[in-house]
Amino acid sequence: MTIYKTMPEYSTLSAQQFFEEIVPSQRPIVIRGFAKSWPLVTSANKTPSDFVAYLNKFYRGKKTAMVVAPPSANKRFYYNEQLTDINFLHGEERLDLFLGRLLELIDRDVYPAISMQSTLVQDILPGLVNENSSEFFPNVAPRLWLGNEGIVNTHYDGSDNVACVVAGRRRFILFPPEQTCHLYPGPLNFTPAGAPTSLVDIDKPDFERYPLFKLALAEAYSVELGPGDAIFIPMLWWHHVESLEKVNALMNYWWSGAFARNAVSPSPIDSLNLALLAMRDLSPKQRNAWRCMFDHYLFHQELNPKSYIPEHQQHILGDLAVEDVRTIKDFFITKLQK
Repeated sequence: MTIYKTMPEYSTLSAQQFFEEIVPSQRPIVIRGFAKSWPLVTSANKTPSDFVAYLNKFYRGKKTAMVVAPPSANKRFYYNEQLTDINFLHGEERLDLFLGRLLELIDRDVYPAISMQSTLVQDILPGLVNENSSEFFPNVAPRLWLGNEGIVNTHYDGSDNVACVVAGRRRFILFPPEQTCHLYPGPLNFTPAGAPTSLVDIDKPDFERYPLFKLALAEAYSVELGPGDAIFIPMLWWHHVESLEKVNALMNYWWSGAFARNAVSPSPIDSLNLALLAMRDLSPKQRNAWRCMFDHYLFHQELNPKSYIPEHQQHILGDLAVEDVRTIKDFFITKLQK
């Protein structure tokens, strides 16, 4: 039996404390009762029908993307066994019909896993955010994840994330970025939902095939959240998410990194792909030499170049306005396209 680590929990936390003390540390925390006063959460704490009725109050008829996994997938949205395809279907549906189907499946013993994932709330339910807003994120558009029991396998995001459970219960298992090589990440260009995903089934790990996963488990954190509870997941922290009830919903806020308002292409994950392409054919010694360059210029492991290069000559190493960043990136993107 795995004994997971626990993460710090807060019941009172101001936005200032969060952004000045918690976020810079890049360690996960739980915020109990983060959204306990939201009408959305109040409705979910009554009955599933009350929750659905509250959502439908804001619905205006627009279709949105849905995914469906058959009962044989065991609630897991993932690859097929041969890693040649995914084990679920994509489609579009009216939200009110999807919600009706969600209620119909509650009394079934055998049923598919259905989910609406990462939908911008303002697009599908205009007005809902006005009644369910967070002082932490007045300028970040939240996304809604809605469905029945389901499992999203261990993956990472390129942005900091506050995820708030608004209906049902969810279990989160987190791994720090340092465990990446022990998690056996899958393909970069072929993923179940856009993010690189671990090839290990965390519920039934094959330690003969993935022996290093034992090291990752020794550093894993776990927590269960109920309606109104939130978790801060720093960027590049791997997380496995399991919805535990037949009506579950989560609202999340991504910010900085690839989802920052002023972000410009290429994103960090795109940059990783470019680096792989640029350096894949170098010898081990040549790649190691480039690692030294990245350590010096990007990670500042021993010395920050800004400490000894005059400010007027720092250019890309210095503090840049958003417009300057865009200009420089556009220059290199144009160069790549030639």
